[in-house]
Amino acid sequence: MGVGTNLKRLRSKTKFSQQEIADMLGLDRNTYTNWENETTDIKSQYIPKLAEIFNVKIQDLFDSERRLEISNNTFDNKDNSVGLIIFNISDKEVISSFNSKLEELINSLKK
Repeated sequence: MGVGTNLKRLRSKTKFSQQEIADMLGLDRNTYTNWENETTDIKSQYIPKLAEIFNVKIQDLFDSERRLEISNNTFDNKDNSVGLIIFNISDKEVISSFNSKLEELINSLKK
C-alpha cells in the first residue's frame, strides 16, 4: 500500500472530498488527486499539514504495512450479556483471508 492509497483511505475515513483537502492545503484539486493516484510525489512542505488534517502521525501517511485493527468494546457482563468486538480492516486481501478463517472457525465450533 503506497502513500496514495493511504491518503485515499484517510480521506474516506474523514469524509473529506479531494477538493476540500486541496482547499485546506491551498492547492489545485488536480495536484491532490495526482498524489492519491501516485502520479506525482507529495512536496515535503505539505506532509505535516496532511498529517494534521487527517489527525495522524506523519509516519502513518507512508506506512505500507497491512493492518488489522481490533477494538474490544466490553461492558459489564453481570447479566450474561455478550461483549462486542469491532474489526477495522483496510486491505481487501486481508479482509478476504480474515473472512475465510472466521468462517472456518465458526464452522468448527458448530460441530
